Order: sequence, then structure tokens, then C-alpha cells
Amino acid sequence: MQRTRLNTLVNQTTLRFRQWVFNPWRRLALVVMSLLFGNFFATAISATAGQTARLDVVVAGVLVVFVELISWLYHRFTPRRRQAIRANQQVTSSAVISPLDDANALISPGLDPGPVRSRSTVVESLNAFKLGMVYGLFVEAFKLGS
Repeated sequence: MQRTRLNTLVNQTTLRFRQWVFNPWRRLALVVMSLLFGNFFATAISATAGQTARLDVVVAGVLVVFVELISWLYHRFTPRRRQAIRANQQVTSSAVISPLDDANALISPGLDPGPVRSRSTVVESLNAFKLGMVYGLFVEAFKLGS
């Protein structure tokens, strides 16, 4: 890509955001805010879509697709350490390995698992938003059912 002012601005903004989110407390605060916003979004969606009662099926279908896409995106990639443990287990033995052997795989001198790389902050925030939204929809359903 060309090095335009817009490209430089976007790169610098994402770099500063990554440095800001590198602090675990800020990252946790961002995820908690996403969770609470998802709960608020569920309340707003159920109030506005339920008002006319004509778009209930369409809104429910869109929300199911949205939830499934976020779940697919979140669970698509595993963190780095788990991949290294699996690779180490496949290299060390060809026998069936129980889940209890994960602690021994970290100690073995085979492959170095390296530092734990967590998921992207955006993906974690989207997953928290999804969880808050699903929880909020369940709460709304219980309120309507009582």
C-alpha cells in the first residue's frame, strides 16, 4: 500500500490502541463494558422489535446468525500454547493421550510452547457482547413469561 496520511493515521491509531489495551486491567474493563453493553442492546432490541410484533421472526433470525458468527470467530483459532502442547504430544508419542497429560507436556523438553498469546481484544469484546446479549434476551424472556 502507499504511505498516505490516512494510512499512517490508521496505523498509528491502531498501534496506540494496542499499546493502551496491553494493560490487563484496561483489557478487562473493555471486556466488561462490552458485556454490559450487550445486555443493554438485548433490552433495546426486545423493546423495539416487540413493539410492532411484525419483525419478530426476522430479528430473531438475524440475532441467531450474529451469535453464531461471533462464536465461530471466537472459537476458530486457539491460543498459541494449546497448539504447541498438541504438537508436542503428537511428536512425543503416537498413543492416545488423556487430557491429564497437558501438565506433563509443558514440562517435557520437546517443543517450547513459548509465551501465551491470548485472543484479539476485538474478538474477546465481541464474544463478551454476545454473552451479554444472550443473557439479556433470556432475562427479557423471563420477564415476559412471568
